Amino acid sequence: MNGSPHKGNTWKLAEEVQGILKNIEPGSVIEEIHLVNLKLPFCSGCSLCFRTGGSNCPHNEKIQQVLNAMEEADGIIVASTSYNRRETTLLKNFFDHLCYLLHRPHFFTKKALVITTTGGVGAKSAAKSIASFLKGIGFNKCYLLPIAAYSWNDYKVNNKTKMKCEQVTKKFYQAISSEKLHSPSVLVMIPYNLFRGMSLYYVKGTEYETEDGSYWTDPIRKDTVYDKVVPVPIYKRPIGYFFYFLGKKLGKKVMVTYKK
Repeated sequence: MNGSPHKGNTWKLAEEVQGILKNIEPGSVIEEIHLVNLKLPFCSGCSLCFRTGGSNCPHNEKIQQVLNAMEEADGIIVASTSYNRRETTLLKNFFDHLCYLLHRPHFFTKKALVITTTGGVGAKSAAKSIASFLKGIGFNKCYLLPIAAYSWNDYKVNNKTKMKCEQVTKKFYQAISSEKLHSPSVLVMIPYNLFRGMSLYYVKGTEYETEDGSYWTDPIRKDTVYDKVVPVPIYKRPIGYFFYFLGKKLGKKVMVTYKK
């Protein structure tokens, strides 16, 4: 997924990574999605995705084709140059359209490789920003490849960077091929269980019922501290339960209302 408006420095690294993957697994199929071609309008803040489901987003036709590709992929590579130490506007706008998934995370079996470049500083901050969002919507593991290119569209990938690309890409490939799922971090489990508790006040039949209420009371997840496909060690489970009960308490005092 190319989050940059053109094929510049960052895309050169993306092509390097694609070449490494092809060498490791010649039969691999890589689909390129260039967000600039999507011509996605800015999120209008209508909140339909939060209240009634992502399929009701006025821009769902464009968003859904990317979501479908993400669903079908074994792994996802996100490439973005850094704008003020963060991801590009194109990528941020795409993420804005998926913010409802922070309430209802989904991609629990997926791994991602995040590639960022900068002419000076900020590549690492941008990579962490992208990875933070991906983990928030459920991604099991994110590998980071932040590179200082020190160039304005005249970047040449040197041998040191090629070695780093190869190391990170091999880890990414091994994570996918092994199908191993990593335990969620505490920082991921906290919002997960807060939402799980708070969303009990938005179930069907309540004054402000939303999709959050339906999601968190679904039998496949309502009694677990994280999605059932992901292993959670015993010592982490009390943390999940604590923030779940805290979410239930907060939910009584902090009701999110909306104009009907």
